[in-house]
Amino acid sequence: MNFFRHRHRTVLGLPALALLIVTTGCSSADDSDSVTVPSPTAKVAKLCRNLDSVLPDKVDGLDRHDPEPASALTAGWGSPAIILRCGVVRPPKMVDPKVATGSDPKAIAGEVNGVEWLMEKQDDGSTRFTTANRQAYVEVTVPEGRNTAGMLTDMASSVKKAIPFGK
Repeated sequence: MNFFRHRHRTVLGLPALALLIVTTGCSSADDSDSVTVPSPTAKVAKLCRNLDSVLPDKVDGLDRHDPEPASALTAGWGSPAIILRCGVVRPPKMVDPKVATGSDPKAIAGEVNGVEWLMEKQDDGSTRFTTANRQAYVEVTVPEGRNTAGMLTDMASSVKKAIPFGK
């Protein structure tokens, strides 16, 4: 069952998601500003280009500094960078019943300013957020130790503007 599709709001919600964002670790991550560029369909790539054109210059007070290779499907802020990749595949955890019930210790679903996100703690200490219930999946990876209290709030209006609801 795809819990995002049914919009269950009983999972921990915004306060718990915000707390997990703030407590994403204390050490630095890889300082590399290179990423793998997604290979979405033409329709999704167009949505991602629209997103790139409306992304903020600053996220959580950090200046935009896009990773290599240059692509309208990726963006970055700060160093070590918060990395956005648009047009990624749906993460398997998005349909995991444990996440839907709140019993997965490494993943949680929540909503910030009208955008639904899946948050997953990664083995390297970073945190990955992926949009849900949008026509394109947008992934944002936050390095371990990065304080990201306002990051999802700063990105929400751009995601809502460029990536419509639905599949």
